[in-house]
Amino acid sequence: METVMEDEEYNYREVNLPSLIPVVPEPALERETGERRRGRDILIAIDHGPKSKHAFDWALIHFLRLADTIHLVHAVSSVRNDVVYETSQALMEKLAVEAFEVAMVRTQARIVEGDAGKVICKEAERLKPAAVVMGTRGRSLIQSVFQGSVSEYCFHNCKSAPVIIVPGKEAGDESLI
Repeated sequence: METVMEDEEYNYREVNLPSLIPVVPEPALERETGERRRGRDILIAIDHGPKSKHAFDWALIHFLRLADTIHLVHAVSSVRNDVVYETSQALMEKLAVEAFEVAMVRTQARIVEGDAGKVICKEAERLKPAAVVMGTRGRSLIQSVFQGSVSEYCFHNCKSAPVIIVPGKEAGDESLI
């Protein structure tokens, strides 16, 4: 995997999301602040794991508002690999449909190449979102100290937005959703 340097550009591919999501006009909210009326940009880092899906579900239920736009970001080793791209695109399409059905929010998606923590922080710098939402990997404290984690890297290095790290759901615990 190629490391993205702090001041160099990185490779990415935009994802065309399904056209079955209808285009909804901006909601006209009375007596609301300008940010609420315009909506916020929320970056959600995703992968194919259950912790990432739990963080996505948490954001839909507890954090997103009607006029918001979510930006799904998935870091991969190569954006030129068609199998990786198509698998990631299918995941993002599924999540975009779910986001519209559950929270009626708009979704944009981007697959980025490189070290996950660095490219997520670069995307946050580009978008200037209201927040970056991500899940945990579920490592123990000792494993995290020795191996590090993407969420820990983003927590310490994403300077353009607050990072919300959603803890993993324990087996049988339905109260977090």
